[in-house]
Amino acid sequence: MATEEQSQRHPSDDARDTTRPLALPPALKAALESGPKLGIIVIDHGSRRQESNLLLEEVARQFQRATGAAIVEPAHMELAEPTLEQAFDRCVAAGAQRVVVQPYFLGPGRHWDQDIPALAAAAAARHPGISYLVAPPLGLHPLMLQLIAERIAQCLRHDQGGDEG
Repeated sequence: MATEEQSQRHPSDDARDTTRPLALPPALKAALESGPKLGIIVIDHGSRRQESNLLLEEVARQFQRATGAAIVEPAHMELAEPTLEQAFDRCVAAGAQRVVVQPYFLGPGRHWDQDIPALAAAAAARHPGISYLVAPPLGLHPLMLQLIAERIAQCLRHDQGGDEG
């Protein structure tokens, strides 16, 4: 039987312990090492389900640990906090002079090309002199294909009575 502490753990808690440093792309490495202090906001849609919102917080924490970025904040477009405006404020309060907003979306759409840029512009307007960029959605990438294969294998193992890992 699970202890009270175990039953309150989020499903991603076990993965948190295995976060390893990433091999950073040169542009990100350079931005983190020199130039204006960089803030990163990872934004999703937001959900009425707390579990979904907590997952984004964990993604932001793991990204921060894996990259060594000093300032990484989660944000939700709607339905939950922190909002993009709140996350932007936190980045600036922590010393960010430039903010990159990374949508935690698979593909392009209205949220990426209209809603998030509008929210980012409104948040930045409150902080004259702070520049910002909106990165593209996650999209098609070889690592996404690997992740799909791993999730299918996990499902098959579980179906065969194996562990879920």
